[in-house]
Amino acid sequence: MTYSPGLTDAPSFSGCFHCGLPVPDGAHYPIQFAGETKEACCRGCQAVAQTIIDSGQGAYYTHRTALPATPQQAEAELAELGLYDLPEIQESFVRTESENIREAALILENIVCAACIWLNERHIAGLPGVLSVEINYATRRARVRWDNSRIQLSAILKAVSDIGYIAHPFDPGRSDDIYKRERNTAIKRLAIAGLGMMQVMMYALPSYTATDMSADTRLLMRWASLILTIPVVGYSAWPFFLGAWRDLRRRTLGMDVPVALGVATAFIASVTSTFSGHGEVYYDSVAMFIFLLLTGRFLEMNARRRAGAAVEELVKLIPATTTRLPNWPLRDEEKVPVARLEVGDHVLVRPGETLPADGVVAEGDSAVSEAMLTGESLPVSKSANERVVGGSLNQASPLVVRVDRLGADTRLASIVRLLDRAQSEKPRIGKLADRAAAWFVGLLLLITVGVGLAWLLIDPSKALWIVVSVLVVTCPCALGLATPAALTTATGRLTRLGLLTTRGHALETLARATDLVFDKTGTLTHGRLSVRRVVPLGGRSEAMVSAIAAALEAGSEHPIAKALRDVTTPAATVSQIRNTPGRGVEGTIDGRVYRLGSPRFAAADATPPASDGSAYPGGHESWVALAEDDELIAWFALADTPRADAPAALVALQKQGLRLHLLSGDAEAAVRRTAQELGIADWHAGALPEDKLAYVKSLQQQGRIVAMVGDGINDAPVLAGAQVSIAMGEGADVAQAAADMVMLGSRLATLADGVALARKTQRIIRENLGWALAYNLVAIPAAALGHVTPWIAGIGMSASSLLVVLNALRLADFKQTGKTAALKTQEAHA
Repeated sequence: MTYSPGLTDAPSFSGCFHCGLPVPDGAHYPIQFAGETKEACCRGCQAVAQTIIDSGQGAYYTHRTALPATPQQAEAELAELGLYDLPEIQESFVRTESENIREAALILENIVCAACIWLNERHIAGLPGVLSVEINYATRRARVRWDNSRIQLSAILKAVSDIGYIAHPFDPGRSDDIYKRERNTAIKRLAIAGLGMMQVMMYALPSYTATDMSADTRLLMRWASLILTIPVVGYSAWPFFLGAWRDLRRRTLGMDVPVALGVATAFIASVTSTFSGHGEVYYDSVAMFIFLLLTGRFLEMNARRRAGAAVEELVKLIPATTTRLPNWPLRDEEKVPVARLEVGDHVLVRPGETLPADGVVAEGDSAVSEAMLTGESLPVSKSANERVVGGSLNQASPLVVRVDRLGADTRLASIVRLLDRAQSEKPRIGKLADRAAAWFVGLLLLITVGVGLAWLLIDPSKALWIVVSVLVVTCPCALGLATPAALTTATGRLTRLGLLTTRGHALETLARATDLVFDKTGTLTHGRLSVRRVVPLGGRSEAMVSAIAAALEAGSEHPIAKALRDVTTPAATVSQIRNTPGRGVEGTIDGRVYRLGSPRFAAADATPPASDGSAYPGGHESWVALAEDDELIAWFALADTPRADAPAALVALQKQGLRLHLLSGDAEAAVRRTAQELGIADWHAGALPEDKLAYVKSLQQQGRIVAMVGDGINDAPVLAGAQVSIAMGEGADVAQAAADMVMLGSRLATLADGVALARKTQRIIRENLGWALAYNLVAIPAAALGHVTPWIAGIGMSASSLLVVLNALRLADFKQTGKTAALKTQEAHA
């Protein structure tokens, strides 16, 4: 490489200009530097590099004479420079909660087991100024909140590197690169261990079976085995030694400590025997259990990746680039990175493209799929002035969208943030397992010392390999994995179904719930009026009177007006419109005066038609009259109707043993009719927010575990008061903030799915913990008594962790019981 230092010159590199990784084929992330275009490997590197340059810190690239040896070193250099403390750079991955409170999404490297998560959480949480830290085991994504007046982000990143891990801003593309790099490294270590094991076994087998082997030949076999075992121990087993050293430096005892001790003890003893010509060698056992341990970790890595697939799919929904219309309403187009968008920009989203941010449709009519965000399989129609969500897929026609939320402020980012929090928070049973795993290794080392001393007295020739077996066979990682593996898989599956878990305890509490309390309006019903009946008079057609009513209400935002407009398209232009608040509207069409509103306003107190039961059994309509020149020409019956799948969903919940309750602030007649139609025996009308809370408290005093479902601002107190709360995704923000779970769509059948999956999750967590405890209670005595060889111990330890993760992955195949029940009930009604 030729480099001539100058004020504007920078070295030329074939890889990513920022971090040094190879640039993938077809990737185009240009960086403008000193009048030249440089290439980046991903949009994260592009955004960071361009911000560094634009903020006047381009000297970082000008004065470096070579790329860092590893991408991690690039992150370390930036942290040392304090560039990650610049507000311009933090815009892409840091959310500002208040003047000094910040929250960042980071990705951690070198995480190999649950003990690594525990160590990082404990270390970061102990930093002065850090308010909270949550690390997702499956995705290795960390969310850190800190007080920026007390500690800087660069100090947090450096603290992580001090204990042997690498932390840098989260980027979906970089996350994939890290996974591929770690996977390739794991395959290399596994391949070397496998080849070494097979060759060593070839030399070890004759030593076990031959009866007439000379001493020189036996010594030659040992030396050959030593040479072949060195790369296995020195390269393949290096992560175990590195992890053990990291733990010991922090004065903690992680899972790598007994493994490293076992490998080192057996290898050193074998080397000593080889040089001295006396004693036994264990090269075959060392190579074999290193291979088996690496195999287990490799399979666990892939299983962990699958467990966190739901979150990874969500964070990848936002595209890397989009088409911006810089001179809107002119149709000039430019392709820009999504990171460059600003609030107020207009973007063109063609059919088949993904919306890059939240916004409002400025032009166009199309159908948008929100399946990944809400679980609703059917596309949603979108037209001018309607809101759209970043990450949803445009399916039909081009849309021009005005951007109003970007990055961490989008709904998708909020969903990912809440899902991360839920997967990182541990329920009571998980915290208990973590505490057990923390002291488990210390107890194991004490047991190992005792077993070693005992066998030195009983049979010194067996002491070494029994000590190694005891060290290797135990598996506290299975205890640590039992809960997070199940929670990550379950919350990911629920998110796909349309139920977002926002608190770690939610699944555990929902599984134990005995009573489910519903609000009515907006929860069991749509929360909006719809026209249930049209009764034309005087020989007029239903279409004609509906069109007149829609025309009179064309400019109103009243709920009744919206319901009438939904029936048909306005027939003509109305003039001389006059609105009388609380009564109705009057206007002229083709010279005739029409009145639409209450019976007193439009029909001179005429009596509405008798109910035919089409709205609700027993009648529950609000009547609107239409008059032409003082002649009554039509009646419109409006009602707030139950959700279509409500009856089937509630039947499914009752079959699960839940007792259902209905609390509403509406009039008694309306609440009674809704309860009767949906089969809810316990209902209460005219309930104020404090009445709802008092009702829930009374159930709790009876020993009941209450789950509350609501949507409005008035539901926030009772949602906070219930043991577990569920907010409707269409409801008020304050209700969602108080809730433990949020329904992303409008399908009530998701609730039955949630209860069934929560119960299955708790069952699997208990199975995992039971297996982990039973395995260790059997394995440790068996190894101590000499019934387990080191290579069998390696199989047992790897299989124990792997079995826990695979058992948790059964949750990913959970069937939609609620949806199935709903479909069967609807077919029966049909």
